Amino acid sequence: MANHKSAEKRARQTKVRTERNRFYKTRIKNVTKDVLSAVEGADKEKANEAMKTANKYIHHCVSKGILKKGTAARKVSRLQTKVNAI
Repeated sequence: MANHKSAEKRARQTKVRTERNRFYKTRIKNVTKDVLSAVEGADKEKANEAMKTANKYIHHCVSKGILKKGTAARKVSRLQTKVNAI
């Protein structure tokens, strides 16, 4: 356990940020799964709608500092490739 006042504060901040990051990362996984399930179902229209939502959300996470720019670009690119293959 932290012994200094500043270390205690840092521990509190870490706890809050961890919860926030968990929320964002879980949401990223969920929007990704939505796209993949639409691709598996071969539903072009649903896949495009899910892709639009996923693209927007993944890049939103970049602006929040959850993902790096290149990571987001890679995720979106791989998803878009699968959508285009339908």
